[in-house]
Amino acid sequence: MSGTLSDAELAARLAEAGARIALALRATGVPAGRALGDAGDKAVNALLVRALAEHRPDDGLLSEESRDTSGRLDKRRVWVIDPIDGTREYAEGRDDWAIHVALAIDGAASIGAVALPDLGLVLRSDRPQPLAPPAAAPRMVVSRSRPPKEAEAVAAALGATIVPLGSAGAKAMAVVRGEAEIYLHSGGQHEWDSCAPVAVAAAHGLHVSRIDGAQLVYNRAETVLPDLLICRKELAAAALEAVAAA
Repeated sequence: MSGTLSDAELAARLAEAGARIALALRATGVPAGRALGDAGDKAVNALLVRALAEHRPDDGLLSEESRDTSGRLDKRRVWVIDPIDGTREYAEGRDDWAIHVALAIDGAASIGAVALPDLGLVLRSDRPQPLAPPAAAPRMVVSRSRPPKEAEAVAAALGATIVPLGSAGAKAMAVVRGEAEIYLHSGGQHEWDSCAPVAVAAAHGLHVSRIDGAQLVYNRAETVLPDLLICRKELAAAALEAVAAA
């Protein structure tokens, strides 16, 4: 990376570089299993942290794989990264994992890039594409390991089909890419799970909020941000109503 990069370009290049490292490591076949997930997280995190320190030394940082410090709380600009979102899927050789690089400004998910390495894609907040036409019956992506307790009730209320999928980034990008209309999560996440996907989804004209409709706020002292709704705007009111009634 050379020259002066915009925040959006930096986020995208880092997500792409992280994807190359993760894919190359997995291709070696060593290590395997959970150790591969740990090794991938460590390798990608090292790249991202080093590059951000070089290119944005005055900004704060929150990473799933780095020790958190209170210093970021005094910063208006904080990079929120998840080196490998979906280490289980990554280690299993699936394609529903992602790399998240986001910049939160004054608590808002302002800029983001989400790499889907096995698909060769980097989705960016600065390059939104028109949304595909929705399916006749909504498709709702949920966690394949921890589907939200509200999922069945919301799906019934909306006439939606439930589609289990891996990482948060993969699920959010399924809505962005037109492979689903709703992503509903409850039961636990952290800021790094959603910051980049939310920035990208919002830039593409999707509804983003907590499942009670509240705003998503980043760079807080407590990093837990337990629930999330990303969906097409025309479904937002009905989805929020269904969650409240569940």
